[in-house]
This record gives sequence, C-alpha cells and structure tokens, in this order.
Amino acid sequence: MFDVLMTPEQKALREEARDLVKSIPKQILLDMDADKISFPTEFLKKAGQQNLLGLRFPKEWGGRNLTWDEELITLNEVATLGICFACQYSLVSIVGETICEYGTPAQKEKYLKPILAGKMFCAEALTEPRGGSDFFGAATTARREGDHYVLNGQKRFVVGAEGADIFAVYAKTAPEAEPHKSMSLLIVERGEGVTVKHVYGLMGARGNGTGRLVFKDVRVPVENILGKENDATRIFWQMMIPERLLSGITSSRAALDLAVRYANRRKAFGQPIRNYQGINFKVSDCITKLDAVTSFAHTVAKIVQNKLGPAGYRRRLVSEVKKFSTQAQWEVLNDCMQILGGIGYTNAFPVERELRGSRLSTIWTGTTEIQNMIIQHEYFKEVLERGIEGRDIEADVPLSDEELAEERIYE
Repeated sequence: MFDVLMTPEQKALREEARDLVKSIPKQILLDMDADKISFPTEFLKKAGQQNLLGLRFPKEWGGRNLTWDEELITLNEVATLGICFACQYSLVSIVGETICEYGTPAQKEKYLKPILAGKMFCAEALTEPRGGSDFFGAATTARREGDHYVLNGQKRFVVGAEGADIFAVYAKTAPEAEPHKSMSLLIVERGEGVTVKHVYGLMGARGNGTGRLVFKDVRVPVENILGKENDATRIFWQMMIPERLLSGITSSRAALDLAVRYANRRKAFGQPIRNYQGINFKVSDCITKLDAVTSFAHTVAKIVQNKLGPAGYRRRLVSEVKKFSTQAQWEVLNDCMQILGGIGYTNAFPVERELRGSRLSTIWTGTTEIQNMIIQHEYFKEVLERGIEGRDIEADVPLSDEELAEERIYE
C-alpha cells in the first residue's frame, strides 16, 4: 500500500535492500534457527559494506542522512529474513541513536563509524535478573575510581551477548539517589571481566546470541560515558523511540503473501480454498491490519522525524505503534498458519518459524502491558490539560440541569 507514496529514490533504496536480503544464503537462516550459528555476522558485514546500516545518521559517520521513512522501508525488506535479522538491523539504529545523539566526536569516530560499516557489532544491556519492566530498579553499579568506572552487576536477555563487540550498559553511578536520577550509560567493550554466563534456549528468534552478561570489576574509561553522569534517564527515553518505532515493521507480510499463493493453489472439495469465506475473510482481515500498521508507523515516523507535538504525545504514539504492530503480527501469522492448515504447523513452510519468533515482539522493549500504561497515562494527561476543544457534547442530552445534577454523581 505504501508503494504508491514512495519517491523514486526510496524505491531505489528498497531495491538495494532487496538485493541484500536475496544474497543471504538460506542455510544461514536454518542454522540460526537450529542454534548452529550464534550471531549473524555475515549479514551485518554485508549490510555495512553496502551502506545500509544506520541510514538516519550523518554521512560523516557512515550513515546516509536519510529519514525514518527510509529506515522503515529498508527494515521492511530485512524483516522478510525473519525477526532475528530485523532485530540485529534495528540494534544498529538503537545503540547508534545513543552514540549519535549523546556521544562525543571521539566516541562517534571510535564506535559509531565502525558499527555503521559493519566492522564492529553492538548490543544493549538493559534488563536485569531482578527487574524486567522495572528498568529503573536496576542493581548494576559503576563506581568512579579516578579516570575509570568499576562496573559490577548482571544483565540478561542481551541480544548479542555472544557476538557483539561493545555493549551500551545502564548502571547506577549514584545508588543513593532517586532511581530516575541515579543511572548513567556506558559504552563497555567486550574484554576482561565481561562474561557470558548463560545463553538462552529460545522458543524463536534464535541465532542472535541472546544471553546473560556478568560484569565483574570491569574498568570502563570515564570517556566512555554517554551524556552526563546520572543523566541516563533522558537517554533511555530517547532510546525507546527507535526501540519501539522499529517494531512498526512486521515480518508477517511475506507470510501473508505466501498464504495467499497457497490458498490460490490448494484445492479442497473440488475448488481452490481461496473461494471459501472462512479463508478469504481471513486474508481480508490480515491485509487490513498490515496496511493499517504500515500507515500508522510511517505517520508516526514523520511526527518523530520532525519532532512535532510535545514529547509525551510522541511517546504515546510510539507506544501505540509498538502495541498495535506486534499484536497485529501475532494475529496475522496465526491466521496464515490456519490458512495453510496442518502443513503450516510443520517446517515445510517457514510460517511456524516466524510465528515462534513473533511471540517475542509483544514482550521485548517494553511489554504490551507497559505500552498500555504509557498510552493511557499520556492520553489522560493530554485530555485533562487541554480541556474541551470544539463542541462540548456533554450537554447534548435531553435532561434538564436539575435532572443532570441528580444523575451525574461523581463522588
């Protein structure tokens, strides 16, 4: 649906992304799902060599100085490889955002440039064993000692625990302060004191080296802090924009196309199953959801790109994209499997692999429940602060003022 709105330049970029995606051998996808490959090194190297990573960032550091629209267009193609590849592609944008927005020129030269070139791999370390959604309840600490911080603690569910060269690590640098004023963000290189304690056996989205990291007296140079000390809350909320907006692209459109082709060929009771309402209505529902997701994601991308409206308004919209798109992806993939029937539940088609992977998307970068909390909080705030705009429909009832006083009891 979005194709008709794309510029010639955007279509050319899409073809570049398609060429990259087509070049990835099938065996890599299969080996990642079988946990024979723990990190998609080849994919990231190729993407970097073709200048397809971190498209939004300045050319000075290896990006293309493009917009969120182009990034979503490219990610839409990468997502046809599966959620693992979409995740790795997004991590460059997410970690890159923190370095580009808050890093020094030296940090950008040392870290951002090689990341965008596919010569260095990055990961983010947010979640801890005692806290998932409770991000600010982190227990990892970084104690200042001269020109270094001494880092101790654990982070789990780190995508790229195996494979990444650097980690964006949130740690408490002022443990005695209020949670939102106690954390700093450090760039931590893999090295002495950084240990992969456990690699998770995942239901899906395999091959990303997702594991638990342990930091034991890791000496991190003071120049590796991003932004100011104890000011990581601001960075965290900025980081959540790419984290959640990039979830606006789902890997389920390719699966739906596959299901449509199948329904056109597969016959039952003497005719193609596409002729049955039970099938074709599912297709109708699925494509409507995906078109709605695409439209919404690109609209919000423009709002974010141009920083339109208050920060809370943008935060609400990004959370809505994350919630809506990940739920839609799960529902669409379930319907695709239903269209394929029993064969869809086997590895004769890749739908089962995509379905397993998509379950993660409603959990990561803030669960659907967390998005609901943000959405309702910001919307309540908006409505109550702006008051009534336009017509006051509350008065459009047939009751008298006296009757209304009797009926509308608030306390």
